[in-house]
Amino acid sequence: MDTAISSWHKNRSLVMKNFHVPLPEQTYDNLRAEAERMQVPATTLAREAVDWWLRQQFRKSRQQAIAAYAAEKAGTHLDLDSDLESAAIEHLVKRGKAE
Repeated sequence: MDTAISSWHKNRSLVMKNFHVPLPEQTYDNLRAEAERMQVPATTLAREAVDWWLRQQFRKSRQQAIAAYAAEKAGTHLDLDSDLESAAIEHLVKRGKAE
């Protein structure tokens, strides 16, 4: 059983809310088949998929906020130190050639 799925089963003290999600027939069938293959409830797989997607959205949002901040501060006294930036670029180029 997947680690995330088994950890959820161990922590049943979580407050859960129901959320009805109509699924296309093919998605429903695929979810049921995978749940059967993994021997876990389909609702658990669906919950894990939603949790994973939400974490990805949070990461993407955070990355966009950092990029926007960096673009806004570019060229100001809050910009990355040019010597440090040059050293980082040099390091990445060397590392890229080594791989």
